Amino acid sequence: MTIIEATTEHAGPVTASERLVALGLDLPPVPAPVAAYLPTVRSGSWVWTSGQLPLVGGALPIRGKVGEGPGLVAPEEAARLARISVLNAVAAAAAEAGGIDHIRRIVKLVGFVASDPSFTGQPAVVNGASELLGDLFGAAGAHARSAVGVAALPLDAPVEIELVVEVD
Repeated sequence: MTIIEATTEHAGPVTASERLVALGLDLPPVPAPVAAYLPTVRSGSWVWTSGQLPLVGGALPIRGKVGEGPGLVAPEEAARLARISVLNAVAAAAAEAGGIDHIRRIVKLVGFVASDPSFTGQPAVVNGASELLGDLFGAAGAHARSAVGVAALPLDAPVEIELVVEVD
């Protein structure tokens, strides 16, 4: 049973912060920008995040292109990295909004996957991020999405995620 099912069938976690705890996750510190930009921009009730890499403690756990074969990041591992990236994006949006419970809706997710030329499974990789948003925000985590294969990403990251969210 997923967290979403648990919250609709039983008296379980209701808020995003409660769901975060139920998933055994913490919001990480907002990663510092690696170039000349802001982590987020807010205009009214909308927050746009800059692209977030799967940084853990300020470092990439894995580098390289996603695909099948020796020397490539396996798609399943890339999906795990997409979860880390989206958690970093949620942390940035939450910091801008005054906390995760001030995020009302995930509007759009854009996922970039540094892909081996023969790799076409970008949607499955970005599902790692989309599924975590559903687990965290329930129906408010359903979003429009793009999953794009690219030749390279900053710091040789396998994935990068950006969000548009509606906030209080």
